[in-house]
Amino acid sequence: MPRERLSMRKIKEVLRLRFEQDLSHRSIATSCGISITTARGYIVRAKAAGISWPLAEDMDDGALEALLFGLPKPSEANRGRLDWPATHLELRKKGVTLQLLWQEYRECYPEGFGYSRYCELYRAWAKTLSVTMRFVHKAGEKLFVDYAGLTMEVVSAKTGEVKSVQVFVASQGASNYTFAEATWTQGLGDWIGSHVRMVEYFGGVNEIVVPDNCKTAVTLAHRYEPEVNRTYTDWAQHYGCAVIPTRSLKPRDKAKVEGAVLGIERRVIAPLRNRTFFSIEELNRALREQLDAYNNRPFQKLEGSRQSLFAKLDKPALKPLPQTRYELAEWKRATVHIDYHIEVDKHRYSVPYQLVSKKVDVRSTQTTVEVFCKGKRVAGHLRSPRPGGFTTQNEHMPKHHREYADWTPERLIRWAAKTGEDTAALIEVILASRPHPQQGFRTCLGIMRLAKRYGDARLEAACSRALYIKSYSYKSVESILKNGLDQRELPQAPAQQLAIDHSNVRGADYYQPHN
Repeated sequence: MPRERLSMRKIKEVLRLRFEQDLSHRSIATSCGISITTARGYIVRAKAAGISWPLAEDMDDGALEALLFGLPKPSEANRGRLDWPATHLELRKKGVTLQLLWQEYRECYPEGFGYSRYCELYRAWAKTLSVTMRFVHKAGEKLFVDYAGLTMEVVSAKTGEVKSVQVFVASQGASNYTFAEATWTQGLGDWIGSHVRMVEYFGGVNEIVVPDNCKTAVTLAHRYEPEVNRTYTDWAQHYGCAVIPTRSLKPRDKAKVEGAVLGIERRVIAPLRNRTFFSIEELNRALREQLDAYNNRPFQKLEGSRQSLFAKLDKPALKPLPQTRYELAEWKRATVHIDYHIEVDKHRYSVPYQLVSKKVDVRSTQTTVEVFCKGKRVAGHLRSPRPGGFTTQNEHMPKHHREYADWTPERLIRWAAKTGEDTAALIEVILASRPHPQQGFRTCLGIMRLAKRYGDARLEAACSRALYIKSYSYKSVESILKNGLDQRELPQAPAQQLAIDHSNVRGADYYQPHN
């Protein structure tokens, strides 16, 4: 007789291999991963009970178990009523497994189905559900996000121009409770903005957000280790969740959100197809009305709706929102110039002068600019809307502006004097016009390097014309050279025209070597 009790599924396999395939006891034991004694014991029991193969169609696991082990066939009443919709919902709660639910079932009905048969019956019932409802996700664990394939339209009331807009969709893993809104683009700003409004709509934060491998979310697509956009990671850190993109070429990973997108397209977008919207705010109000109806729509094969399931399952499991709303931050990589400044939207911000020529990470929001070196915050500034300007903190400057490297205003002017007096004069004017001379280093070096392309003589002539027209910038000198204006004669000598009233302008002769 068998020493170990196998599942009914494995017992059936033993009988099939013996009576249908006519395999030896040793081969059956090897195939099923059991001992020869156990295999022989079940075959002896089957022959004694007069069991043949294939089994009768009406013979379930309980009847077969009764024949093999001499147990009375349990009645339907003794097996109890199996409430699969309730079982399906219980599985979405954290820590709940099918084995735990079976154990609780057998405590109530000791003569009920065995574990293997219980699982088979549940899975057969689950196949009758839609694909998106079939997968079991734990409450509050995953949130799936994507854009709908269908777009909508907004008409300008002033010009009549019709512009397509995108529809962002997010679906809770456990309850299928869905959020949707229209945005102008799928760009990073709209993507992050939708995520901020999404968590506020749900009133909490899931453990994991699952996007597609779209370029907005993923900087580098990879099957196993996709690289998430730095700003997207910043958003996730603010809300205390993780971003885990779907795997490439794995459609099952996207089944939940694709089902939600399909539902939104059919139940929310399509009913609005014949309406005209004159602003995206008006469109989103209409979407919200349709969305509320969609979330409150009763399920066909489960009790309740997305709204009621969300309140019961996901909502209690979500993490609370942080006290402050996330502010969109963009990241960029920058090299600190010799003037110890980095540039963001044509405005320059200082960093500690010791970082000159180093690579830094720059995080900029609408109100602030922060600089990080090797993960450490090294500078922070209020953001300035003034292009071409400088924001400099005194503590970032070298003592007396001369403690770092060999670059000084004097050296730049002496270098420029080798090209010509007017080149040196222009460099001095530029340095004198800055609150700190170092802020003009970049412009001066750019002007000096034009000599490599056009030669010293042409650069000197261009600087003469720049002084004449009082246009003291790199772009002005470059434009003069590109258009050949340096080769035209000036109406009068630059020395007569030039009149610079500035206490720091001392003339090129001041910087000539003295014996």
